[in-house]
Amino acid sequence: MPTATPKYRAPALDKGLDILELLAGAKRPLSIAEISEGVGRSRGEIFRMLQVLEERDYIARGEGDTGYSVTPRLFRLGMEQPPVKGMIEAAMPIMHRLADTSGQACHLVVPSGEQIVVVARVDPPGEVALVVRLGHRRPMSQSTSGHVLLAFQDDQVRERWLDLIARYEPALDRKALTQLLTQLRERGYSSEPSHVVDAVTDLSAPVLQHGIAVCALTIPYIEQQTATQTMDDVTAALLQATTEISDALQFGAAARVP
Repeated sequence: MPTATPKYRAPALDKGLDILELLAGAKRPLSIAEISEGVGRSRGEIFRMLQVLEERDYIARGEGDTGYSVTPRLFRLGMEQPPVKGMIEAAMPIMHRLADTSGQACHLVVPSGEQIVVVARVDPPGEVALVVRLGHRRPMSQSTSGHVLLAFQDDQVRERWLDLIARYEPALDRKALTQLLTQLRERGYSSEPSHVVDAVTDLSAPVLQHGIAVCALTIPYIEQQTATQTMDDVTAALLQATTEISDALQFGAAARVP
């Protein structure tokens, strides 16, 4: 993706960030040779940087020294940001009630560039559920949660996000996606077959501040023979939960105003 030429340079920091970004996007641990090729620098240039990143627990080597991968440290640092931390603290009690009453797992999702990332989850009390791990990422255009986040933005932000997505997905059918987002916004939530797992329906609704989605609450709904609640019941409970979280965020922000 093209970027503007920076005004100032910090070569050592550039190397470290290049390595982290490369490893974050890798689907398996990478060797020193692969990292060297991936960031366009010699092994000598990156060797000490790898040592420092490993000592600071930003990267780790797999068993048998199979290569380097990122650790959850950056994710944990991101979760300490006051807006994200406050949102999770407000949402968790409500998410626990939702999981208990619906018998389904649920997770909270925020935007991250052209992707979505799971920042909180709650498992249900029963034995059967689809659990999505913390830190899980998906392209925004290819996830029900991402569709919700896109749909509930103002027009200018949505178009900017779609421009970003199109850079990573040249084959994106922008017109079809925009039509889907319009329908979703009118309905107030999304119900789509899972983009990852068969026989699962993703139910997702926005948590709103001033009419804008700051996150999405999603249930990977599994129909169970012993369930006492229908999908419509679970959808209603999901919408109630997002309303409660939105209210909690609004009142919490109001309480902090001097």
